[in-house]
Amino acid sequence: EILAANKIDYDEAKASGMGEAMLDRLMLSPARLEGIAQDTKTVAALPDPVGEVLETRTLPNGLQISKKRVPLGVIGAIYESRPNVTIDISSLCLKSGNAVILRGGKEAINSNTALARVAQEACNQAGVPQGTIQLIESTERTLVNQMLKMKGIIDLMIPRGGAGLIKLVSENAAMPVLTGGIGVCHTYVDKSADLNKAVAIAYNAKVQRPTVCNALDCLLVHNQVAQAYLPAIAKEWAKAGVEMHCDERAMAILKPVPSLKLAPATDEDWGKEYLSLRAAIKVVNSLDEALEHIEKYGSGHSEAIVTEDHSAATRFLNEVDAACVYANASTRFTDGSQFGLGAEIGISTQKFHARGPMALKELTSYKWIIQGNGQVRP
Repeated sequence: EILAANKIDYDEAKASGMGEAMLDRLMLSPARLEGIAQDTKTVAALPDPVGEVLETRTLPNGLQISKKRVPLGVIGAIYESRPNVTIDISSLCLKSGNAVILRGGKEAINSNTALARVAQEACNQAGVPQGTIQLIESTERTLVNQMLKMKGIIDLMIPRGGAGLIKLVSENAAMPVLTGGIGVCHTYVDKSADLNKAVAIAYNAKVQRPTVCNALDCLLVHNQVAQAYLPAIAKEWAKAGVEMHCDERAMAILKPVPSLKLAPATDEDWGKEYLSLRAAIKVVNSLDEALEHIEKYGSGHSEAIVTEDHSAATRFLNEVDAACVYANASTRFTDGSQFGLGAEIGISTQKFHARGPMALKELTSYKWIIQGNGQVRP
């Protein structure tokens, strides 16, 4: 039923000219559906965050004070063409004691409806109150604006989608908004890098699933290893069809290599989230230059260094201002399930309340519990 509904959405989206990146996000396969089911089971098996006592203290006057984790209330979720979000957000909200109102994109309406019905049926069988998971089945755009004004009913709004959707929700919501930022992810290959590791990491970060926010967008390479490293990674990328947008020094090194898709980099390539088999390449003179480039063009999502120099790795990890910072690993690991959190509601590039993969604890707040025995303030 779910796969049949998804096929209707996919075929209609493809016929309407939807881009490859969005089509990939829309598509559900048996393997992806199994992955969603496994993530849901992982969430179910996680410790219940609600009721966790975060800290306790007893004051000199005898008051006993504790800080206790509680649900946020009702979560609103507005998202685009990723039907997996329907289950990811529902499972996380349910586990964290919240109700959720879902509004997916019109391109995935059949998939979302089928998935939501499965979730609602499971809730009914488990005795969960009716209405805990709700899906707005109308695709009327005016309903989005109506949702954004439902302060007092919806406690937190979460947009999942492109920059346009995030901007719309952030600027118009009457309630607090928790956003997942776009990914502009860099991998820096340092002068001391193990080049075999660096090829494997950059290949995985770019090719394994190029349409997602934690895929590599820009490769920075130290000039002392560029001559040896760039042809090696370029040949591997070329096998996967990657188009490389090169600065002058990278172009000079790669132009003699046959069968590569090369283009001169422009200012627009720095800071661009490709969501496709394209990558920008820049040769830098130092770690300092790499850090400056990331500070200027990064989105604060996921950044990586490949190096055998412990001090360089430590400096990179400490100085890069991003939600997830890697040493000698692919940025593709920025994901709630990969971090052992179960599913996720998105990757936050904000600094307040939540940062990085947003999972169960990010859907809770806390309150103070004070127990006394007649104490009054003097």
